Amino acid sequence: MKQTLIASLILGTLLPASVPAVLAAPHMQPTTLSASSHDDAGFANWLPQLLQRFEQLPEVKAQQAQIQQAKLAVSAADQAVYNPELGLSYQNASDDTYSLDISQTLDWGDKRGIATRYAELAAQIQLADIRLARSQKLAEVLSALVEQSLQTKQLAFAQGQVDAAKQQVAIAQQQMQVGDLSMAELQMLQLDLASKAADFAIAEQAAISADAQVMMIFGRQDVPFSDFIQQLSVSDSLEQVGPEIPALTSAYQQVMLSRLAVEQAKAEGAADPTISLSAEREGDENKLGVGVSIPLQLRNSPERQVAVVSQGIAIAEQRYLVSERVITQGYQLFSMSLPRLQARYDDWCKLVLTSMAGADQAMDQQWQSGDISTSDYLTGQRQLASGYLAGISLESALYNSWLDWMGQSGQLETFLVSQLTTQSASSNSHFQAVQQAE
Repeated sequence: MKQTLIASLILGTLLPASVPAVLAAPHMQPTTLSASSHDDAGFANWLPQLLQRFEQLPEVKAQQAQIQQAKLAVSAADQAVYNPELGLSYQNASDDTYSLDISQTLDWGDKRGIATRYAELAAQIQLADIRLARSQKLAEVLSALVEQSLQTKQLAFAQGQVDAAKQQVAIAQQQMQVGDLSMAELQMLQLDLASKAADFAIAEQAAISADAQVMMIFGRQDVPFSDFIQQLSVSDSLEQVGPEIPALTSAYQQVMLSRLAVEQAKAEGAADPTISLSAEREGDENKLGVGVSIPLQLRNSPERQVAVVSQGIAIAEQRYLVSERVITQGYQLFSMSLPRLQARYDDWCKLVLTSMAGADQAMDQQWQSGDISTSDYLTGQRQLASGYLAGISLESALYNSWLDWMGQSGQLETFLVSQLTTQSASSNSHFQAVQQAE
């Protein structure tokens, strides 16, 4: 009979980690939970401030300087390769000779055009690398904030468990004095309190470590953040792995750059002619001359250099294929694991919604009335705590799976910005609707 009662009470052992206040108190209170408790509006409460702080990080400011540097590199490349040359000469003879020469080498091989395209492509690669680095840094930042949030929940739960255990020990001492409880049962409760105090100490250490990680990033630990676990979805990511994935954009452009490098090698080896115009005065006679000179490539041929650079195409292509395989495997793991974790999390929430209310209080009442033994009561409490901590672990796994992929693939910043854009448009529509109603 007692075991059946325990089983019925433990059906409500799971509680979504997104609502820690229920289990943070010494005794859980009846509550109505909703799987949609985290809506899109939650981002507007903390994401703008977080992104603003993110832009102030030293490494992010360095990336902004790199973006400006890339723009300047393109501008520097888009200028003439050859400057005109001016020559003056004088010959002292029976008839003094004065001459003035001006010459201009022509960019016959289009060195300027290819150099500009090369600089533009190199800048695009640098921007793609920066975009990926920003996404990975954002994933690191959010991971630290998620860990801080989860450890705070676990610490609050551990504190509640200690407070509840202290109350039960106090009640047990009173019951032992009137003979309703044995010394052995009181000692069991005291050992349970010691165990929960140890768990609380461990949770405190983990919370301090999580706070320290956030402080190392921002210089402070109280950074605005709110759970967004209900927003995690496979559809947040591009389904097709290709150059459009930011993590592959740089590798793909490296292939394009290696092909352009071949054209650049050919242009650098091209024989550019020089046209000159000269004016000469010899005695009383004026002379005007026009000349053309073409370099003769007798000893130095660009063919070998072109052959060397051409091998870079195959190297860049193979590196792209390696990156594509890694990203493809990452997406397959993400698209396989996240739905399964979400299914378990949804089951976890549904179980709580249907069977959670009053489970802890019911066990307390049954124990105090003597319907269940102290041993069964403590077993139920441990299962209750185990269920809650399993939920913390599930939530952590969900966040890690999503953040790892979105950061690794370089799509995290795009997703966050789109969330703010969507919320801004929704807010404007709501405001207009209110004005029309008035």
